[in-house]
Amino acid sequence: MGMPSPLLSAQAIRKTYGATVALDEVNLLVQAGEIHALLGENGAGKSTLVKILSGVVGLDRGSLFLNGQQYSPKNITEAREQGISTAFQELSLLPNLTVAQNLFLPTLKKNRVGLATHRANEARALEVLERFRLSSIRPDVPVGNLSLAEKQRLEIVRALSHDPRLLVLDEPTAALPDPSWLFELLFEPVKKGLAVLYISHRLHEIRAICKRGTILRNGRSVDTVDLSGVSNADIFQMMVGRAISQHQARRMQAPKDSPVVCSVDGLTSSRLKGVSFSIHKGEVVGVAGLEGQGQRHLFRTLVGLERAVSGTIKLDGQPVTFHSPREALRAGAGMVLVPEERKVDGLFAGLSTLSNVTVSSVESLQRWGWIDAKREKALALRYSSSVELNPEYFPFSVRNLSGGNQQKAILARAFMAKAGLLLLFDPTRGVDVGTKEVIYEAVERFAAEGGSVLMYSSELPEILRLCDRCLVLYGGRVCSELFGEDVTEEMMVAAMTGHGHGVNINTSEVKTSE
Repeated sequence: MGMPSPLLSAQAIRKTYGATVALDEVNLLVQAGEIHALLGENGAGKSTLVKILSGVVGLDRGSLFLNGQQYSPKNITEAREQGISTAFQELSLLPNLTVAQNLFLPTLKKNRVGLATHRANEARALEVLERFRLSSIRPDVPVGNLSLAEKQRLEIVRALSHDPRLLVLDEPTAALPDPSWLFELLFEPVKKGLAVLYISHRLHEIRAICKRGTILRNGRSVDTVDLSGVSNADIFQMMVGRAISQHQARRMQAPKDSPVVCSVDGLTSSRLKGVSFSIHKGEVVGVAGLEGQGQRHLFRTLVGLERAVSGTIKLDGQPVTFHSPREALRAGAGMVLVPEERKVDGLFAGLSTLSNVTVSSVESLQRWGWIDAKREKALALRYSSSVELNPEYFPFSVRNLSGGNQQKAILARAFMAKAGLLLLFDPTRGVDVGTKEVIYEAVERFAAEGGSVLMYSSELPEILRLCDRCLVLYGGRVCSELFGEDVTEEMMVAAMTGHGHGVNINTSEVKTSE
């Protein structure tokens, strides 16, 4: 017996942006009641295909059919009305509006004079949040006050609340500490016929919930495969067109006599409780912890985005108090933060890719008050090459790049700023395996040349791969510091859950969101 007619059929899809071909002859079939994986490197065309399916952009050539009917939405609202809802990787929530307002735009209930009635909308929102197991979030809270994980969950719930026939999930667990909430949420709707197009670089998740997957490379569909019949190495090779070397976890081991670049003593705030540690020249120090244990606040406090109530930070042996990241970059050897939310905190969306790379170094590029354009481009080329950012992207708006290339631009900017201490917050969130390897090698090079790194990662293998030692945060404290052979996933997990190294921790102090 052949396969039933697909719910979604994409045939020979082509999309160009000027001379750049984003998609060419892409084919995709998704069945009702199926969670179908869409795989590919950053820049392979996944985001462009998502935008076409979601009504954000139109296609140049090809055909789309939804349930046998021609499908050509002109915008996101039309796509939703016809049965396709999307939870975007770069969250589409509006931070200044409440949870309820974000859930129901543009269908907010209004009174006789056309004004939105907050009470009615919040009551509706509460029903939706409870239905989708998100009752921990209050409907009257501004979205900007939520943690990244809470925003991600809300983005997913908003897409599901429209009762779509096809749900598109673009890197849905990149900001979630545990994917089980999402998997449990999908189980019943999929059983009843919901189709899901699932985009993720986390192959273990894809294998857990998907039977089939379509692989894109350089804007073309390579193959649709039965995932049980291919290895991860096979998938990587189809994604990148070559075999990916699988590196073993290793630690670089900075020289023991290297000087201290940064020391933190008793750092305390509303979410930090006496945090102390030091970082040596040429050292990569990892930070691990369950969601909401203070890691975000630690990084933001170090560069002056949040204030400590007590404790000291020393840079090159000198006490410092920063009021902004700009001050942190200029002090001593300097420190620079690569933040968790690149779209919100890391990118200058209205500027070109070139300007995004060079913006932190503008003063050093000026001559008599004017930017030396020739020198700007030369330095941008140099630092972009260190992260394999294609200079052909320089003239384009950075908002049009893939997530991986946006992250490369932010990292190139950080390296170009020539800070002695690099703060990386989940630097490979939502990027493909090839881009991850590029970032790993760039971090290793930076440390080998004498730079220092403090890196939080939600993926423990990254800490194993890159870090000399690991600080584990629990309840706003450094509950454990792991060295050498103790830096294992087992030891980190034990410490993260309050059982590491015999540390006695009051679990009532632990909070579950940032």
